[in-house]
Amino acid sequence: MKKPWPVLKSDEEAEAFVATADLTEYDFGQMVPMTFEYTAKDSRVTMRLPGTLLDAVKARAKARGVPYQRYIRELLERDVRAGGVRR
Repeated sequence: MKKPWPVLKSDEEAEAFVATADLTEYDFGQMVPMTFEYTAKDSRVTMRLPGTLLDAVKARAKARGVPYQRYIRELLERDVRAGGVRR
């Protein structure tokens, strides 16, 4: 049986764990892919939405564990990529 992942509370704890642990002993089945943002955000957009739509967006973002503005940005990026437009 594989070991459960420890709760790591800092970057230092995570670095020490990865440096010393045998990762083959741990269960990767519960891992969730993460995306990292590398591009600077230097432009701002303001839009008006119905409250019910914003509430739904916030609920979906919360379910995914991300801030709602990042979730909206991810949706926009995904749609632009699907349309074949490069940024």
